Amino acid sequence: MWRWRPASWPRFAFLLFCAAQLMRRVLVDHARGQQRAKRPDGALRVTLDERLVQTNPPDCGVLLLDQALTELTALDPRQATIVELRYFGGLAEDEVAKVLRLSRSTVTREWQVARAWLYRRMTTGRGQRAR
Repeated sequence: MWRWRPASWPRFAFLLFCAAQLMRRVLVDHARGQQRAKRPDGALRVTLDERLVQTNPPDCGVLLLDQALTELTALDPRQATIVELRYFGGLAEDEVAKVLRLSRSTVTREWQVARAWLYRRMTTGRGQRAR
């Protein structure tokens, strides 16, 4: 008879990491699709009455985060992984610490630094070294 065995911890941690990366890709692809849908079909459209124009800027927060996170990955891959697991994977700091085999205080510190770097990069367009 076949018996179910829980996956080993390294496999489960890898699964969580893959799920967080997949969620990031799904959200980014969705945001790109929304952005494409808002563009005109190539024909130039002119509105004669400016009062008729509704100005709703496209929601590009996910795309901006993705770009900033890609830059952070080049600077500090561990911080980028922590952000992916926290933001896209929905894991708490202690869960991230267990997945990455780090202390909770290290994850807390790296999470704070990464959030500050991402905030600065996304609001001012400038980012410095993540550490």
